[in-house]
Amino acid sequence: MAFESHVSSDSDFVLLPARSGQASIPSVFQVPRLKGHDMYEITVSELQQHFSSGDITSKEYTQYCLNRIQACNPYLEAVIETNPDALNIAEVLDLERASKKLRGPLHGIPVLVKDNMATSDRMQTTAGSWALLGSIVPKDAHIVSQLREAGAVILGKSNLDEWAGMRCSYYSTGFSARGGQCRNPFDLTREPSGSSSGSAVGVSANLVPLAFGTETDTSIIGPALANGVVGIKPTVGLTSRGGVIPVSETQDSVGPFGRTVADAVLALDVIAGADDDDKFSTQPGRKQPSSYFAYVTDRRSLKDATFGLPMKRFWDVAPAPQRAVVEKVINLIRRAGATIVEVDMPCAKERLHTDGRWDWERYGESDPAKSEITVSKVQTYYMMERYLSQLKNTPMRTLEDLVAYNDENSGAEGGKPDQLPAFPGGQDLFHRCVATKGIKSDTYYSALHHCQSQCREHGIDAALMYTNPTTKISQTLDALLFCDIKMGGQCIAAQAGYPIISVPVGLDPDGMPVSLTLQHTAWEETRLVKWASAIEDLVLHELRPRPTPTFKNHLRKNVPVEYAWKYPGAPKWGSSRV
Repeated sequence: MAFESHVSSDSDFVLLPARSGQASIPSVFQVPRLKGHDMYEITVSELQQHFSSGDITSKEYTQYCLNRIQACNPYLEAVIETNPDALNIAEVLDLERASKKLRGPLHGIPVLVKDNMATSDRMQTTAGSWALLGSIVPKDAHIVSQLREAGAVILGKSNLDEWAGMRCSYYSTGFSARGGQCRNPFDLTREPSGSSSGSAVGVSANLVPLAFGTETDTSIIGPALANGVVGIKPTVGLTSRGGVIPVSETQDSVGPFGRTVADAVLALDVIAGADDDDKFSTQPGRKQPSSYFAYVTDRRSLKDATFGLPMKRFWDVAPAPQRAVVEKVINLIRRAGATIVEVDMPCAKERLHTDGRWDWERYGESDPAKSEITVSKVQTYYMMERYLSQLKNTPMRTLEDLVAYNDENSGAEGGKPDQLPAFPGGQDLFHRCVATKGIKSDTYYSALHHCQSQCREHGIDAALMYTNPTTKISQTLDALLFCDIKMGGQCIAAQAGYPIISVPVGLDPDGMPVSLTLQHTAWEETRLVKWASAIEDLVLHELRPRPTPTFKNHLRKNVPVEYAWKYPGAPKWGSSRV
């Protein structure tokens, strides 16, 4: 075991029982009471009420979370290791609370951080690879230092696609050599999406109330959709990447997972901020309000809003079972007083396949000057070298060193194709990164400019500008709404560097979660928070509880976890990467 522990009609689409109903869940996953209090799907604000009243201490709840990880993680493999100092940290925070020193809304709240975020403590930072075991980071990642300062308890490291999925083109999502195969708590035979799989699963399975992940392309929103939680992928530069094992300088973003929009936004308020170690977070034009939580609202705000549905290669190719679930919510939004209009993205025909599926390696071989992967290969090479150069107690200094390690330790790391079932591609993408030597060639600059301009002014920005065909009056839409299970919308936003929020809205006929995603232009997280919270309130009011996992097939251990369940004909190679 890899875990390291230190202690259509409404009747067509099933809605899960109320919060207290866990009868259908296998006993090992049922969420027990703590000191007589119901902890199932508990929110951050509810926890703070318990902490403030003295009913429950942070130390007691931290121990509760550690116990739950110990019980559930052998099945889910969502957590690579827990923090041996977590209980001591929680006890100190309880003493601070007793002396009337409160650091903020995350004071005493246990959280998980992805295992590509440096922690200068007794935990490891390895991106799921054995190659960095024992390495010593120079300091906490900026996000980790922000969380500590805000009073969060760093409970442990979450599992992920090894190296955030950058090592090969075809692999099992949620798998790392060090962490094992992370599994979807709605059905453990189905993939959890990646690369921030462990973070999403940890929140979905009630292991922790909050967790943090990174996204280069689909890696926060994809797992949020697959595991039925709220995910926020911020504008590139809103949150610092300092101290995070990198993939892409122009696309990497750090964001939170929560069970509710409010919880996720409380977390976003803590981690948003400039950092001198990340020039993208100090760029001119960067916008950040004093609080994103101030923009959380309810369903009444939807009156007179106007949303766009991108059609070609998005809604028109969305799989019928999931689309039917989301269309019910679209109709509710209309009934709440909003206007829904159909729009298109001019870039969609070029950037996406005809079936709308995500493919970040599109054009990589045929026309590299148009390809997203052209940029990421170069950036991964030089950024990884920069990160590794700061580590102590490791011989790993370059990407070539990592490639050699994987080859020399094939039994553990599967460096060559088909040596490990979860890595049928071996490390072919690492080899392609090495071939670039990190050189920013003319092709690199052409690809960077082309991808950004297509996905910004000819993509999301164009779709947001709507002209009424009757009145000829133009306006900027309040948000774009997607049923994005094929992840094409996420791919466009990734290349643009623009924000996304996902909101769970129901279950498909197989009992798997379905979400609505909202997108806008750069630095417009306030809009997305407003509309996502309003839609969430509307869904909970009209359709009752949010989707919660049932842990089907919890004794299965298939590897790799298949991706094709998502929609008919989904190619195996198309599983979420980075």
